[in-house]
Amino acid sequence: MKLLLDTHVWIWYLSGNERLSETLQTAITDDNNELWLSPISIWETLLLAEKGRIILKPTPEEWIQDSLLELKTKEAPLSNEIAILSRQLNLEHQDPADRFIAATAIHLGFILATVDNRLTKAYWLKTLS
Repeated sequence: MKLLLDTHVWIWYLSGNERLSETLQTAITDDNNELWLSPISIWETLLLAEKGRIILKPTPEEWIQDSLLELKTKEAPLSNEIAILSRQLNLEHQDPADRFIAATAIHLGFILATVDNRLTKAYWLKTLS
């Protein structure tokens, strides 16, 4: 299974957050699954750190580099098609990170690992929570 990790799932897994479901923990540790991460998740993580919503040590940039080494993920590509699709999605909200990540999952045919109910309730998006 090809899983695109939503930003919070990636951060929660690496920080041992108990809010991450057993289903997602098992899927992330299953060697038969491919784990993918969008560059948008890196961008969103840096924004969350800049706003003080999360604390990443020693620095956000170093935490990201260390995390990319710890959890082997493949980098999901960004493309013009994904950018266009991100604006065509029928989502109730305009969060650009959610739109890019959802569009990436759809465009690449991946399952989005997320617990964001704004995404899990979208019938047209394959999710695992």
